[in-house]
Formats: sequence, structure tokens, C-alpha cells
Amino acid sequence: MQTTATITLYRPVNQAELDLIAQSGWQAFPPRLPEQPIFYPVTNEAYAVQIARDWNVPYYGVGYVLRFEVGAAYAARFPVQNVGGPEHDELWVPAEELAEFNLHILGPIEVTQTFRRE
Repeated sequence: MQTTATITLYRPVNQAELDLIAQSGWQAFPPRLPEQPIFYPVTNEAYAVQIARDWNVPYYGVGYVLRFEVGAAYAARFPVQNVGGPEHDELWVPAEELAEFNLHILGPIEVTQTFRRE
């Protein structure tokens, strides 16, 4: 039996984005808005927590951390960009390639953490 090597990625989202992901059966991320030229899953959960808790909660009232797997060979097509400290690595996927990226998600997208305004 052949297995596919995968990479684990994380995505901080708000309630509206989470609802769209749920509508997909936990299989796909929604298309980007016109002002959002890239889809940027992050490479570690600590960074996703930071965004969900420190940015999404103040702005949206709630933030979720999602975890998902993508085929490693496919994911390697996209550059990893560091946008701050050593833990601030993101995979930059052009918005026009998100539909194809979704096809390479292996298994369901899972919620790992939830943060709410107190």
C-alpha cells in the first residue's frame, strides 16, 4: 500500500469563513475576496493561535484555529514566506489557485481551538 506524504497546515478563521468551510463538508476553503490576492495557511499552530486570539477575536468577536493536511509534494509548489518572527511562516497560495489547492486537502479540515471575546 502506497501512502502519500503530507504536511500539516493551520488556518485562523472567523465565524463567516468557518460557516463556509462547514458548508463544504469540511473539505474546502472558500474563494478569496477580490482584495485578498493570496490564501495563506500557516505552518504551525502557535502562529495560528496568535492570529485567531489576538486579531480575529478583537475584530470579529471569535477566532478559530483549523488544522488540515495537504500532500507534501503539491504544497512544495508554494513558497513559504516569513512575515515576522521565526514562528511566523505562511504558505502563499495565489487566490486563483485555491480551488485546485482544495483538491489536495487530504481528510477533513478540523477545528482545534476556539477563542471568544469575554
